Amino acid sequence: MALVGRRDGRNFGYGRQLSYAGPQALKDMFGGGHYGTVKAHCDRWQAFVRWCRSEQGPGINDARQIDRKVLADYAAYLSDVVRRGELAVSTAQNRLSSINRTMAALRGDQCVKLPSPSKALDMQRTGIRYSVPQGQDRDQVKEIVDALCRNHQQRAAAIVLLARATGMRLREAILADLPRLSREANDLGRINIQDGTKGGRAGASAPRWIAVDDHIRGALGYAQQVSPAGSRNLIEPHESYLNFLREIIRPARDILHAHNLKGFHELRAAYACERYQQITQHRAPINGGQCGKVDRHLDRETRKQISYELGHARIDVVAAYIGGRQ
Repeated sequence: MALVGRRDGRNFGYGRQLSYAGPQALKDMFGGGHYGTVKAHCDRWQAFVRWCRSEQGPGINDARQIDRKVLADYAAYLSDVVRRGELAVSTAQNRLSSINRTMAALRGDQCVKLPSPSKALDMQRTGIRYSVPQGQDRDQVKEIVDALCRNHQQRAAAIVLLARATGMRLREAILADLPRLSREANDLGRINIQDGTKGGRAGASAPRWIAVDDHIRGALGYAQQVSPAGSRNLIEPHESYLNFLREIIRPARDILHAHNLKGFHELRAAYACERYQQITQHRAPINGGQCGKVDRHLDRETRKQISYELGHARIDVVAAYIGGRQ
C-alpha cells in the first residue's frame, strides 16, 4: 500500500485525515496481514482521534503535531475515565500501547511514544472482572441468534451458540472439528476441545474434556447443519480464515452490539459463571455469590476446573471471567 503523499507531508504522507492515516500506516507496517491485530489497533486509534477532536483534546488533525505532551495528556484523560469507573485499566493500557504502535507506523521511528503505558496511567491492570458478563441470559442469546439468522448469518449464529454452550474462544468455535465433537458427544458424553486452541495447547498432551448437556448437543447439531458442504468446520473448503473474519465475523459484531453484547468473548465469561454456579451451587462472585467466604476450598477447586475447561494453565486467570476471590 503506497503512501498518499510525500513522507514529510501531512500525516507523514498518509492523507489529510488523522482517522485515515493511522489505519493506512498500520496496514503498511503489517504488510496487509494480521487482520485481527490491525483491527484492534485501528479501533483504539479511532478512540484517540475522537479525543483529539473533542473539547478535552488538542484539536489536531495532523500526526506531525502529536508529541509526547499530547500522549501524556491523553494518558491523563484515560486515567480520569478509569477512575470514574467508565473504562477498565486493561482497556486504557491497550489503547496507549496501540497509540505507540500506530505512531511508530506513521513516523517510521520510535521517537514519540509513552515508554510505559502502566506508569503513564499510574495504575496496574488487575486481571479481575468487575463488570457482570453479558450473555448469561439465554433469552438474550436466542434473540442474538435469531437476529443473525434474519441477516443470513447462520454461521455466526453457530459460533454464538458454541461459545455460550462450551466456553470456546472465537477461533476455537470457527475451527472446531464438528464431526469429531459430535461423535464424542454421542459416544462418550463429553467433548475434547482441540482445534484452534492458543499456545499449542492441543493433542494428547493437553486434553480439554467438557461434559455434554442439551445446550452443547443443540449447538453442535446446529453448527453441523450450517457447516459448508465438504467442510469439517464452519469455514468453506476454499475460504481462508482471514476472509471468514472479514466477511462473517466483522458484520456479525454489529448485530451483537445492537443486542447489548460487547463481543464473543463475553459468552465465554457467561459460560464460566454458569459452570461456577453448577459446581458450587453458589452464584459466581461477579454475580454476588459468596462461596469464597463460605468454602474457600470449594471455590479454589472450582476455579481450577473452570481454568481447565477454558484451556488456561493458571487458576488466577479465571478471575477475569467470574470475578476475584472474596
